[in-house]
Amino acid sequence: MHKYLLSRKSLGIPYVLFLLLFVLAPLLVLLYYAFTNGQGEWTALNLTGFFSDPNTLGTLCYSFAVAAVTTLVCLLLAYPVAYILATSRLRAKSVIVMLFIMPMWINFSLRITALKEILTWAEGSLAYYPFLNTVLGMSYDFLPFMILPIYTTISKLDGALLEAARDLGAGEFQAFLKVTLPLSFPGILSGISMVFLPAMTNYVVLDMLYNSTYIMGSLIGSYFAAYNWNGGSMIALILLGIVCLFTFMTRGMEEENMRGGALL
Repeated sequence: MHKYLLSRKSLGIPYVLFLLLFVLAPLLVLLYYAFTNGQGEWTALNLTGFFSDPNTLGTLCYSFAVAAVTTLVCLLLAYPVAYILATSRLRAKSVIVMLFIMPMWINFSLRITALKEILTWAEGSLAYYPFLNTVLGMSYDFLPFMILPIYTTISKLDGALLEAARDLGAGEFQAFLKVTLPLSFPGILSGISMVFLPAMTNYVVLDMLYNSTYIMGSLIGSYFAAYNWNGGSMIALILLGIVCLFTFMTRGMEEENMRGGALL
């Protein structure tokens, strides 16, 4: 028994080493640069400078706007698709789901380049609609990440709940609002997390679609490109805090919804 416990503990050593080398150590380096200046002296000017600079605050607001609109567009497109696929009796259901996943197998640059050609043909010049092009590019890229968790959640719903709702006099639309939609919130929240957070930082879409505006990811890249590691580290740390806060909020909402579903 003692040898068995030792063997189980030894199996966790590679994971501990991985966390120390690739999670904890980079985070400590980030913290060091964020709270020091170019001379290695401890300072809070990087933190106060971020919240006192209108350019960085404007970039943060713009990033929130891009991420929020992208998430909303993906949700409006993904939920009907996921619902129809999950509730249909099509034999080729898995094939259709695979069609939505297949673009993810193609190189990201090729997909955005193809979208850029389509937008150029439709608009004439990408520079006229930078926000719209960014949202379209982000939505095209992250739509499968919204479809899959919602589809998985709806597929696992107990059909007896819908039958009970109909037996109690609820119509199809009422059963959807009272049963399917509330119970699919975990998938919706998972999809929102998988779309909103990357949309705040994925500046490659902006660059490839000739968008001259900045989001948080491109702002961090510009700081490091200018060898201002201290300012860039602080912005990355603030963004990390926003990501953790958003994840904590969505997790809390998901647990509360699951408790509500259990009471239902």
